Amino acid sequence: MSACVTLDDLTLGYNSHPAVHHLNGAVAKGSLTAIVGANGSGKSTLMKGIVGVLKPMAGACKVASDVTLAYLPQQSELDRSFPARVVDLVSLGLWPRRGLLGRYRPEDREAVAKALSGVGLKGFENRPIDTLSGGQLQRALFARVLVQDADLILLDEPFNAIDARTVTDLIDLIKRWHDESRTIMVVVHDLDLVREHFPEALLLARRPVAWGDARKTLASENLLRARQFHEAWDENAPWCASDKGHNHVNPAHAHSDDVHSHDDLDHANRRGAA
Repeated sequence: MSACVTLDDLTLGYNSHPAVHHLNGAVAKGSLTAIVGANGSGKSTLMKGIVGVLKPMAGACKVASDVTLAYLPQQSELDRSFPARVVDLVSLGLWPRRGLLGRYRPEDREAVAKALSGVGLKGFENRPIDTLSGGQLQRALFARVLVQDADLILLDEPFNAIDARTVTDLIDLIKRWHDESRTIMVVVHDLDLVREHFPEALLLARRPVAWGDARKTLASENLLRARQFHEAWDENAPWCASDKGHNHVNPAHAHSDDVHSHDDLDHANRRGAA
């Protein structure tokens, strides 16, 4: 299958301090991938790099030119105090097609209503967003993604702090998107959820540890390796040069069942944050 996202020795970070190092690989069109790892392992940073919010410190991240993109950040990044209704929040998904000053058409109203019904929020159109529960807000945000009708969907921790029924409903919606051959990448903390519902996974510990079939990627030896890499990381390490001698993830990765593991733990521990 052709690549939707291509990562070429990608390094991302903040204030000249790398947070994701030397990531190589390709996300196949139509794939469903969970991004997993400990807090601070670079998961949200990678999402922002793919979206283009964060520019690479080194290497490159390329989204295929014929691909439209929808991005759902963490709820903690949203200002719930903003005086807006649910219909206003969901209608923001129309901006890529209509523009900021675009006219709100009858078909747009119908699309918003259909999206709200699809996430179980029919009749919530005029509810202020600051009155919604965490699960209701996440449903409204998924409705916003629905109206975007994008080819590539990036979801950053969409299952955090929501009830089990909402998690089940949102998983069902993600599977429906997958059945429609959309490409979906989701930051997930619940590893059992990944094993049950996600065909592929990328395990990060600032560097890629493993990438491929979800159950193989989450094997105990890979999880141990990820924890050891993460614990050994030097937060005050200087900028690192590209490790040209080692491909940490196979750049040909494209919806493969193979799992590409990190090189050697002793080597990584000797390098610290390099």
